[in-house]
Amino acid sequence: MLVLKPAATRLQYKLKTAILAAASSLILRSCPFLALSAALAAPPPPEALQTLRSGSYAHPAPGFHARAAILNWNIDRGAHLDKIKDQIRRLKPDLCIFQEVDLGARRTHGEDVAKDLAQAFDMNYVFAPEFQELGQGTAEDPAYHGQALLTTLPVHAARMIRFQHQSGFWKPRRLLISGVPLLQRREGGRVALVAELDNGGKPVVVYDLHLESKGTEQLRLLQLEEVLDDAKRYPPETPVIVAGDFNTLSFHSRLIPHLQQAGFRSAFGDRRVRTHVIVGALDWFFIRGSIEYEHQQILRVPGSDHFPIAVDVRL
Repeated sequence: MLVLKPAATRLQYKLKTAILAAASSLILRSCPFLALSAALAAPPPPEALQTLRSGSYAHPAPGFHARAAILNWNIDRGAHLDKIKDQIRRLKPDLCIFQEVDLGARRTHGEDVAKDLAQAFDMNYVFAPEFQELGQGTAEDPAYHGQALLTTLPVHAARMIRFQHQSGFWKPRRLLISGVPLLQRREGGRVALVAELDNGGKPVVVYDLHLESKGTEQLRLLQLEEVLDDAKRYPPETPVIVAGDFNTLSFHSRLIPHLQQAGFRSAFGDRRVRTHVIVGALDWFFIRGSIEYEHQQILRVPGSDHFPIAVDVRL
């Protein structure tokens, strides 16, 4: 029996690697279709999940708006879009803060939900992708899921905070099928959509949150802390709104007193009000600065498994 010495083994390995690389290169050059297929099968570039989508469809009303009607709602991907449109038509909000908004997903018929709503109601919009939904699109037409803000006010600037603290629950696994709704494999992670609105030359800052549902209270607290740290860049008198689906599963959630200690005021004071058909008080609306509540209510209406929060404010 011939026993290879270590030097011979290394040489054999290098030769095998070089031969395989040359063969792969030859196949791809001679078969362009294979090269194209390989490119389409690759995951989307990171910038796809870092890019905001936006559109301007509002008819600008000049001057300062002393009051605003606001709708905060986890719209359950926009699966019941006609019912959501019914509520927007009835309430005529100046600002919509939406979570769980689909873009290009099969389950919502490939709709660009945020753009569709903005065009239908003559509003400006910004969409921030949280996740690429691996079981809802294709390599050619990927599907996304995230937060959207619609408003009749001009959007001066918008950005997203992709939280440093994330759950590993959604990551693809080799033995899990992405298309099964219960498994729901995704690329990406939770974000906060931040928009700076122009109210007649005066700013209004909005944070649209969807904190993690598949993690601990400590994880959600860390995500919220990233938002509060970011909000410190704005002067204390600037109107700041922090709203969304906080996934506060615990009745004694530490998130609420943490926001209050940071100077934010809840639309419902110290009360916890049910905003989900089953779970309880998941959705919240907070303000800080020179902005005051005039009226607030939870609407028991169809359109989602969450109930919307309707708030009238004085700016």
